Amino acid sequence: MAAPGPGAGAASGGASGGGAGAGSGSSGVGGRLPSRVLELVFSYLELSELRSCALVCKHWYRCLHGDENSEVWRSLCARSLAEEALRTDILCNLPSYKAKVRAFQHAFSTNDCSRNVYIKKNGFTLHRNPIAQSTDGARTKIGFSEGRHAWEVWWEGPLGTVAVIGIATKRAPMQCQGYVALLGSDDQSWGWNLVDNNLLHNGEVNGSFPQCNNAPKYQIGERIRVILDMEDKTLAFERGYEFLGVAFRGLPKACLYPAVSAVYGNTEVTLVYLGKPLDG
Repeated sequence: MAAPGPGAGAASGGASGGGAGAGSGSSGVGGRLPSRVLELVFSYLELSELRSCALVCKHWYRCLHGDENSEVWRSLCARSLAEEALRTDILCNLPSYKAKVRAFQHAFSTNDCSRNVYIKKNGFTLHRNPIAQSTDGARTKIGFSEGRHAWEVWWEGPLGTVAVIGIATKRAPMQCQGYVALLGSDDQSWGWNLVDNNLLHNGEVNGSFPQCNNAPKYQIGERIRVILDMEDKTLAFERGYEFLGVAFRGLPKACLYPAVSAVYGNTEVTLVYLGKPLDG
């Protein structure tokens, strides 16, 4: 199940469409209200309140989750997300307002990152301050201990000597001295260094990735899709529409968080949660 990070509250169920335990009957007069009326009422509620409403009865559940672009999700999206995130192409690969709300729930945590970085007003982009001899990282608000999950990561500035994307437990450090591959430096994190294409875990290089001759170097602005499968205990990567392969196998039965680490001053990294990966 998804585990909330600091400041995430009870967001783990969130906009992902939980509520399978919704009551089977109608709930008095409320259960007989037309969907359009319910939608109007729901459009004024916050996410935690919507989550409770979805459990009242099947009628309310269908009203909330039947249309991911309904006025309910459009209104919540407009209230929750920064205008910059909605008017730029940051969320261009998310098909609905509900998906955008869910992505914001799973964005970088402002309370679980190095003191040398900050999360920009758009809510999805990390900015690393120009601090010498420091490697700095960030985790997302929510981690995963089950299910299949996908997110996109891309650098919007120079990589420097080390630029790592991957996953980490809550115990993995998010800051250290020097310019090092912070993700993968211990047994609590797994990372892919985009600079030299090395896979890193437990302080060791686990081979190059992707496993092909003359693998292309990462290009600034290129979106990398990360796929975490907690059922098969694997971490894989995609570039564009190309599946690059499984990078790590045998992941532990623990709560794992999307994470990044960077060293270059004023560089920026954006992470957007996509939801369940599409097969094929």
